[in-house]
Amino acid sequence: MNFFHPTSGEYIQQHLNYLQLNLHTWKIGNGGFWTLNLDTLSLSIVVGAGFLLLFWLAARKATNGLPSKFQNCVEMVVEFVQNLVKENFHGRNTLIGPLALTIFVWVFLLNSLDLIPVDLFSTILYLIGGISDFRAVPTDDPNLTFALSISVCCLVIFYSFKVKGMRLYGKEVFCTPFGPWLFPINFIFRLIEEGVKPLSLSLRLFGNMFAGELIFILIAFLPWWLQWTVGGVWSVFHILIIAIQAFIFMMLTIIYLSMAHE
Repeated sequence: MNFFHPTSGEYIQQHLNYLQLNLHTWKIGNGGFWTLNLDTLSLSIVVGAGFLLLFWLAARKATNGLPSKFQNCVEMVVEFVQNLVKENFHGRNTLIGPLALTIFVWVFLLNSLDLIPVDLFSTILYLIGGISDFRAVPTDDPNLTFALSISVCCLVIFYSFKVKGMRLYGKEVFCTPFGPWLFPINFIFRLIEEGVKPLSLSLRLFGNMFAGELIFILIAFLPWWLQWTVGGVWSVFHILIIAIQAFIFMMLTIIYLSMAHE
């Protein structure tokens, strides 16, 4: 395949391939189940480290006097998340606030990578090392979205046991909603409910971000003089999707953990 002059099918396929590391051979390439998506992992780590560094600098340079614009921005985000936690979380847990803030900002920043030109990372890597496969949006990788959602659901189960104890949580699982005599049905319904949570969290985020990336790829087929107009309009609209998806993921996390404490 000619990297700079691909066919339409080759261009789309190129942007749908992950940069993978085969854990059996330790070579770059698709190796089935035991592979790591290096693009997803690297960007997630870099963006997460950058987010932590920025907020650490904001906290370190915070002042009671006239705050800087950067401090104002960080305080607005923290206060926004803090108010949502107060309104929607009906328990006592010091983890929920930092967890909600981390999820919202991290997912928002990962989603925002979709606004970077689709060919930027792959072109740089191809010129440096001949690597053409690289996906620049970690949240359109179901491995990442499922990892996030499963982590949240593990916390929900953990706090359900911790707050309610084995007896009350067992009663909730086996006796709700049809009473103790229909405990097999209650248990099946509970399994379905707990299974739907990670599915809804992960697939909603993955589906919206994958669709957004695909539209940007299709816009790249338009003539250059039309790409900026159509791409600019879609980028403005996509900013709303990026923010809404981060907000929904955070809110559902708060609600699920609140239900675990009630």
